[in-house]
Amino acid sequence: MSNETSEWLSIPEIAELLGVRQREIRNMLADNRLLAVRRGENNALMIPRGELTEKEGEITVLASLRGTVTALRDAGFSDDEAMNWLNRVDDELGVTPLEALRSSRVKAVRRVIAALAF
Repeated sequence: MSNETSEWLSIPEIAELLGVRQREIRNMLADNRLLAVRRGENNALMIPRGELTEKEGEITVLASLRGTVTALRDAGFSDDEAMNWLNRVDDELGVTPLEALRSSRVKAVRRVIAALAF
């Protein structure tokens, strides 16, 4: 997995970084704006730091993640499978899909997902 997944954050930690209530983070998870998987001895929902971006000192959720997570779920991926795919180097992209999204290569990522769905 890439550096973006080397730091895993809990729902309370993500809420604090974004300056919102934990309920809003849970809504973001339900709306595919964030993707979390269960990890650790407490089996808690955890989110990789790479799903967030910082611009001019403001931390926000990576905007292109929503459509990407939706496309992965539509292609039949579980949350664990989607998380693994997003953070594993893809031969066609040359980087992890999450890194490609962070570099504004949304269309390339979605093309790869479309090919996986068939």
